Amino acid sequence: MYLLKSFVLANLWGVSSAVYQGFNYGATFTDNSAKQQSDFQNEFSTAQQLAGNSGFTSARLFTTVQAGTTNSPTSAIPAANDTRTTLLLGLWGSAGQDAFNNEITALKAAISQYGQDFADLVVAISVGSEDLYRNSATGISSNAGIGANPADITNYISQTRAAIAGTVLANKPVGHVDTWTAWVNGSNSAVTDASDFIGMDAYPYFQNTMANSITDAENLFFEAYNNTVAASAGKPVWVTETGWPVSGPDSNLALANVQNATTYFSEVGCRLFGNINTWWYILQDAAPTTPSPSFGIVGASLSQAPAYDLSCSNGGSSSASSSATARSATSSTNAGSSAEAPASSPSPPESSGPAPSQSAMSDPASSQPAPASPTTAADACQTALTNPFEYPHLIIPVDSANPDTAYGTQFNGHFSPTISSLFNFDIPSTYTNKTCTVVFLLPAANSGASFTLSGEGGITVSSLQSPATQQTTYNSVPGSAGTVGAIDSVTPGNGYVVTSGECPAGQTIGYEVSATATLDLEYFQNFAEPAIGLYVNVC
Repeated sequence: MYLLKSFVLANLWGVSSAVYQGFNYGATFTDNSAKQQSDFQNEFSTAQQLAGNSGFTSARLFTTVQAGTTNSPTSAIPAANDTRTTLLLGLWGSAGQDAFNNEITALKAAISQYGQDFADLVVAISVGSEDLYRNSATGISSNAGIGANPADITNYISQTRAAIAGTVLANKPVGHVDTWTAWVNGSNSAVTDASDFIGMDAYPYFQNTMANSITDAENLFFEAYNNTVAASAGKPVWVTETGWPVSGPDSNLALANVQNATTYFSEVGCRLFGNINTWWYILQDAAPTTPSPSFGIVGASLSQAPAYDLSCSNGGSSSASSSATARSATSSTNAGSSAEAPASSPSPPESSGPAPSQSAMSDPASSQPAPASPTTAADACQTALTNPFEYPHLIIPVDSANPDTAYGTQFNGHFSPTISSLFNFDIPSTYTNKTCTVVFLLPAANSGASFTLSGEGGITVSSLQSPATQQTTYNSVPGSAGTVGAIDSVTPGNGYVVTSGECPAGQTIGYEVSATATLDLEYFQNFAEPAIGLYVNVC
C-alpha cells in the first residue's frame, strides 16, 4: 500500500495561525435526553485536561439548536465561552427547510445574545453533516437516514451567508461536512464550489469491502484525505470526523478494541494534530448506554484518564501528509475515488441523477483497433494525469462464475479470466470540442502502488451502450458498443493509451475492461502518485 509521506501545511484556512484540535459533541446523550450547559461545560473541561494530551480545546457541533427546544441557541455556546473552547458550529441540513429555518433563527439569536465573545470562539460554520452521503446509493442501502441533495445544501449555504452578513460572524468561513466518498463524487461539485472549506469524515474501520485491518488503516485514511484534497478545487480540507472504535463488532478485517484504537490514534491522529484542523470522534459516546461500535476515549463517566495513551510519544509522524496537495487546485473537480464507495460513518449522535446516456469515445464500428502500446516520452501528456482528468465515479466488478451476483461499487478494479470491471465516467459539459483520451496506468512493482498481479496477458476495453448501475450483474451488463482498445501485454511500470477521440461532453459513459489469457490483476484505484487505474485524460 502506498505510504504517504509529504508534509501538508498549505491546506489550512487562513483565519488565524491556530490549528484547531478537538472532539465532536452531540446535542443529546444516548438515551436522547438533552445536554445542558453544565453537561457541555464538563465535557469541554475534561477534554482540555486529558492525561497525555491537553490540546483538545475545540468542539464541533452538529446543530446550533438546543435539544428539547424549537429554535433556542444551544447551551454549548455559553459552556464554550466559560471554558474558552473554540467552536466549529453546525447547522443540521437533512430535515427540510422548516427545520433549517430553526437553525438560522438559533444562529441569529446566539449572535444577538453573545456578540463578540461568541464570534471570537467561532472557527467556522458547517452547513449540514454527511447529508450527501446519506442521500447516496450507499447511504440509502446502509439505512444511514434522511439526507439532502447538493442543491439543498448550496441553498442552505447561501441562506447562512445571508443570515450572518453584517454581523460579528460575517467573515467566518461557511462550508460543509461529508464523507470523503461524497466529496470525490463529481455530482456534488456544486457543494464544493459553494464551500469555503471542506470538512472530511473518514473511517477505515467501515471500509469493509477491502483490506482494512489496523495495519492498513493509516494508509487508507491518508489515501482518502489525498483523494479529497484532489477533488477540493483548492479549498482547505479539514478532518471533521475520524477515529477507531474501542469496542463493537468486527468490520471485515477491522477489529474494534482498545489496542487498535491506540494504534490508530498514534498513526493517524498524531500526524494530524498541530498540522491540520482536526475534530476526533469522539470524547464520550457511552453515557448512559454504550453503542456498538463505541468510539469513546472515555467511558460512561467523564474522566481525565483516557481509555488509551494520547501522548503521541510512541509512534505516528509529527506531520500530516498528502501527495495530492500540489494538484488540489488544478485537478478536475470530478476526480477522486468511487463516488458510491462502500464507506460509512457512525450515525450522528445529534439526531434522532441524470438518466444514463449512450455514448462512446470512438466509433463503435472500429471494433478491432490496433493494440495499445506502452507510452513513450511523446505520450507523456496523455498519461501524466495533468489538468484536467476524470476519475471513474462507479467501479462495478462482474463475475461469470457468479453471473447473478451484484457486487455494487468498489474501490478496486479487477480483471481475471472470470472477472471484468465496469467503469462509469461523468464527462463535464465544459469538455465540448475537446479531445478525451482513455488511459490505463500500472506503476512499477516497487513504486508503492497497491496491486496484485499473476498470470500473463492483457486487457480489452469495450464501450457500453449505457452506464452500469449498483445492481449490474454479469448477466445484466449493458450491451457492448464495440471494442475501443486492447493491450496485448499488461506489465508493471507502464502507462497505456487505450483510445482517443472527441469528448462526449455532458454525458455519463461506461466501459468494460476484461482480461485476456491468464492475466489476474487487482488494484486499488488511486490517482495519488504513483497513479494507478483507468482514467479519462484531456490534453
